Amino acid sequence: MPVTGTYTTYGTVGIREDLSDIIWRITPTVTPFQSAIAKEKATQTYTEWQTQDLASVAVNAQVEGAAAATSSITPTVRLGNYTQIMSKVITVSGTDNVVKAAGRSSEVAYQMSMKALELRRDLEAALCSAANGAAGAASNTTAVAGSTSVARSFRGLEGWLATNTDMGAGGSAPVYTSNPGTAPVDGTARAFTETQLKNVLQQIYTQGGEPDMILVGPSQRQVFSTFSGNSTRFDKGEDQKLYASVEVYVSDFGELKVMPTRFCRNKVAFVLETEKWALSTLRGFETQDLAKTGDSDNKQIIVEATLIARQEKASGIIRDLS
Repeated sequence: MPVTGTYTTYGTVGIREDLSDIIWRITPTVTPFQSAIAKEKATQTYTEWQTQDLASVAVNAQVEGAAAATSSITPTVRLGNYTQIMSKVITVSGTDNVVKAAGRSSEVAYQMSMKALELRRDLEAALCSAANGAAGAASNTTAVAGSTSVARSFRGLEGWLATNTDMGAGGSAPVYTSNPGTAPVDGTARAFTETQLKNVLQQIYTQGGEPDMILVGPSQRQVFSTFSGNSTRFDKGEDQKLYASVEVYVSDFGELKVMPTRFCRNKVAFVLETEKWALSTLRGFETQDLAKTGDSDNKQIIVEATLIARQEKASGIIRDLS
């Protein structure tokens, strides 16, 4: 008990608040696929490119002195994807922007920085075909041309990976050679296994790909760390720490970095040659001032981009994971 007559903080009026100037965030903002792939500049709302396959290997033995025979020519394949407009808008009152607040000097600037991070996350989820969330149905699996009432949308990863696949019963691969194309169909779910991974890696190698990244959601990332094949684990006995996570998978066809992501469905595991993918932007991240309609500041941050599959046969996917 305090000495009788002691004046304490419980009765004091006018004590200043103790509010930290740091605002702590936990929402994830890392975008591994977007960061790993190449960057290009689009000039139209429909971006096109060409792919080329060599003729199949054949027995090639010619008779001495024989006349030259014409070889068949494999034509290029013309592919394309639509740009997708993504945006975030803020409206902050004039008063709110000038009052003194903890953790930021300008409410408009602070809110715009938050919206930029949110927009980058939205783009990553769309690129990985998981705009509906890790447990939801796939999104961005077909290319939508759009209209005055329908938004354009690009075909994301799940809508491109058709050649090198390992699927559950009843599942089907997408068709991307025409637009809008055909979306993949989920099959019967099954556990993620190393055998599935090796199957897809062999298919990719046969096609000529050189994958360098395995991209998986959090639950499949933990399953992957239980694989017993040729893997590199970081285990430093001198610091008495056990590093249980597999960082690099050493396959029969090369080394692949294992990357977890919060922005792909847990039903899939991507095996990617990152050089064969690109983010093509028609309009990069930019801020626009909207019309002033009263005592407030209205701003919009916008990006318009698409995913370029330079050669999907260089990558693969394991689908229908439980």
